[in-house]
Amino acid sequence: MKWEGNRESDNVEDRRDEGGGGGGGSPIFGGRSIGIGTIVIALVGGWVLGINPLTILGLLSGGGPPAQVQQQPQGPAHRPPADDTMARFVSTVLADTEDVWQGVFRQGGGTYQEPRLVLFRGSTPTACGAGQAAMGPFYCPADQKVYIDLGFYETLKNRLGAPGDFAQAYVIAHEVGHHVQNLLGISGKMDQMRGRVSKTEYNALSVRLELQADCFAGVWAHHAQAARKILEQGDVEEAMNAAAKIGDDALQRAGGGRVVPESFTHGSSAQRQRWFNNGLQNGSVKGCDTFSARNL
Repeated sequence: MKWEGNRESDNVEDRRDEGGGGGGGSPIFGGRSIGIGTIVIALVGGWVLGINPLTILGLLSGGGPPAQVQQQPQGPAHRPPADDTMARFVSTVLADTEDVWQGVFRQGGGTYQEPRLVLFRGSTPTACGAGQAAMGPFYCPADQKVYIDLGFYETLKNRLGAPGDFAQAYVIAHEVGHHVQNLLGISGKMDQMRGRVSKTEYNALSVRLELQADCFAGVWAHHAQAARKILEQGDVEEAMNAAAKIGDDALQRAGGGRVVPESFTHGSSAQRQRWFNNGLQNGSVKGCDTFSARNL
């Protein structure tokens, strides 16, 4: 992936020199985090009610601007050191997602509100409760922040068998995809419906949410490639491999258990690859409507 020398984001907050903390303040958005490898405690109300939330969004229809969400006041970010290569990489990928989504939202008549990305070690307080490295990277809708312990990348490479810088970029883009869902009002509709359907239905909706975030990651890659030619040989394969390694079926097999589709919360390896590739090929937010798709 070609990233050296590109713009770095100002929205990276480095907490790695701080001690691990407990839970954050009172959550304002249901207090649930959404991650690339964690269970989503939320439901898509529009889908349950028979109303596809994506069909009423100005970003997709060319009408009014996307829904806005509550912003929490934030002080200046504690920037990572300039000589930290991995932190620079993360900052550069985040900046690239900012550039892409600003353009996409602008084209739809809206304004993109940039998330903040927090680097931490072990644990850290969030508005969604205590964030733990063991959860993997995650997004907290309540404070509009992506959280990542960079040690996850070693796990991704050595334990899950998904090396490569573009695989790492895919992880960030997926979490930013959850931020886009938050801005579009999808996360809010989900939280409103929490607890109103069965666990099986709940898991099925969680899968659709995660696959949509995978598709949004592909949308980012499509536009970044068109604008800045960031892809090198083997990059797409790295991302597809990472998507396969973190599929629910692959993780269940790796854990020594049997595959139980009813328990899936993120989607199978094939589904995650398919939706990332869908976004990558089409670059269309509307094409990422997993909630209307009959076949995932």
